[in-house]
Amino acid sequence: MSFGFGSNTGFRSPAPNLFPQRPSTADVVHEVTAPPTDSISCLEFSPASTQGDFLIGGSWANDVRCWEVLNNGQTVPKAHQMHAGPVLDVCWSDDGSKVFTASCDKTAKMWDLNSNTAIQIAQHDAPIKSIHWIKAPNYSCVMTGSWDRTLKFWDTRTSKPMLSLSLPERCYYADVVYPMAVVATADRGLSVYQLQHEPTLLRKIDPPLKFQHRCVAIFKDKQNNNPSGFALGSIEGRVAIHYMDTPNPQNDNFTFKCHRSPEGTNNSLIQDIYAVNGISFHPEHGTLATVGSDGRFYFWDKDKRVKLKMSDPLHQPITASCFNSNGKIFAYASSYDWSKGHEYYKPQDKPQIFLRNAAEELKPKK
Repeated sequence: MSFGFGSNTGFRSPAPNLFPQRPSTADVVHEVTAPPTDSISCLEFSPASTQGDFLIGGSWANDVRCWEVLNNGQTVPKAHQMHAGPVLDVCWSDDGSKVFTASCDKTAKMWDLNSNTAIQIAQHDAPIKSIHWIKAPNYSCVMTGSWDRTLKFWDTRTSKPMLSLSLPERCYYADVVYPMAVVATADRGLSVYQLQHEPTLLRKIDPPLKFQHRCVAIFKDKQNNNPSGFALGSIEGRVAIHYMDTPNPQNDNFTFKCHRSPEGTNNSLIQDIYAVNGISFHPEHGTLATVGSDGRFYFWDKDKRVKLKMSDPLHQPITASCFNSNGKIFAYASSYDWSKGHEYYKPQDKPQIFLRNAAEELKPKK
């Protein structure tokens, strides 16, 4: 099917009122047509180089799907591809002509959207958890992070990796904004890599959170548009904001709580705590969204340290999210993440993907 594309001791907990909520504008939400039939693991919008907006979603149904998002918010299913195991991560090439997919079947594929054909480009000894396209001045490649404790780089034209780096533990999550990559591993490992010339380990960072890392997202400096730090989410309903090079880490680096039930809802001594399943930064404003197992999304301004919005809870966890290239659309997936075990799985609750108007709600607080 043709698409027609032409030291880290400075972390602190905020005061309870650090994130007062700002009144929101009216909700504008559209549901994506024909979502996956099993839990949705990843979402990714096409880059600005494409004509129009296309959304990719991977799932535990072993498939990856593509939708075109029309100007009125409606979606048109375009094509899909299959793996032999659940799809854990997806990414786009910089020109928007190809999608790269990572799977539990230990392989990564390159999906040519114009011809709707996919070929294997990578192989690991265990499931591949993350995949990212790197466009550098002197090379282009795909970076894969696996549960086999390796980080590998592939030029897509050969079956052997260009480079293989050992990780201290299994790769749980990664993010890339050239020239920086951040990899979060099991046992709360956190490694930062520089990608200029040849990818190399830049530094290991002491974990700022006390519980297992769940997601990580790099943010940019507003002045020079270069990557300047990252946000890290954990299973304990907490996010850490960490700047890579700051003269005052004790003031600039901080953590905050989120995705927790209000204290005293059921019992004055009990608070429900949920995992942070995803973090996405707005491409224009630098504000961020977090999604969690409580079925809510939150919008935050990390610079002013205020909460811009908290959504009403959905009946299922939110497992993935992303913004489109201009930041006007926020996509988020509702599906069971098995955080409460099999006894809470309800077959009648089908996965859903929603598109929200994000043009105003993510603007920094004045």
